[in-house]
Amino acid sequence: MQTTGSGANLIARDSVPKMRFFSSMVSLIVSSTVLAVFMASPLAVLLAILPAAAQSPPPPKPYEPVAITRPVPSGDESFIAFRAALAAAAKTRVYAELSPLMLAQGFFWDRDFARRFDPRKPAVDNLALAVALEQSYGVGWDALAAFAAEATVEPLDSRPGVVCAPASPGFDGVAFTKLLDNTYTTGIDWAYPRADSTTVRTGAAPNAAVTGILGPHFIRLIGFEGPDSEPAPGRRLWARIAMPDGKPGFVAPGSLMSLTSERLCYIKDVVGWRIAGYIAGGN
Repeated sequence: MQTTGSGANLIARDSVPKMRFFSSMVSLIVSSTVLAVFMASPLAVLLAILPAAAQSPPPPKPYEPVAITRPVPSGDESFIAFRAALAAAAKTRVYAELSPLMLAQGFFWDRDFARRFDPRKPAVDNLALAVALEQSYGVGWDALAAFAAEATVEPLDSRPGVVCAPASPGFDGVAFTKLLDNTYTTGIDWAYPRADSTTVRTGAAPNAAVTGILGPHFIRLIGFEGPDSEPAPGRRLWARIAMPDGKPGFVAPGSLMSLTSERLCYIKDVVGWRIAGYIAGGN
């Protein structure tokens, strides 16, 4: 004879899922009530606005501008002719026309933070990699064209006989250091206009309203309007700046330069001028 268990056992087994369901519903209701009370509290409001505050730093305060003086263009006729040859190579975008302008031995690449320089490769290959020659529809060729247009050079103290373009402007070092101290910034946070009169607009567009004019002085550089992956933001993107009175604005691509801007370096040997090296932008 088979026995089936008692009615009490059947009732106990049948009650377990119901009790678990009831317990889960109670926990859910309690959690929802606690969450609702928390969200209505001042602490919740504070925690909600903290991420937004972290992403939106306060605007720069007004600052005393530090004037610059423009460097004098080089009058060396052979260098002028070499720059013309570089401009022609940049215009045609022919690799074979760029190669003869390179120093055969001893090419250098300073501020190569990613350590991509390969001394085993020809100088022209390292330069092409350094300036991103063929990236973004030939942004590197545009860079070489801009370098060819730079008529000012200054000696590179660490390498005798080498000069680099563009040359740095003249300015009061003590006043500039005071500016950095007062604004809690570093040199990379500042730029200066290429022209003595540079238009500042309310938006990153050529038809945006004019909000000011920059003179020959350092200007607070906030950033650039565009993707972080852009290889040449200073030449291709609108710059966000703060004018001396603290008012924000935008400056057209290629309008600003920096003390840490990229540079192209040259040396004159028995053959003539050659590209001797490249200094990447940044600290």
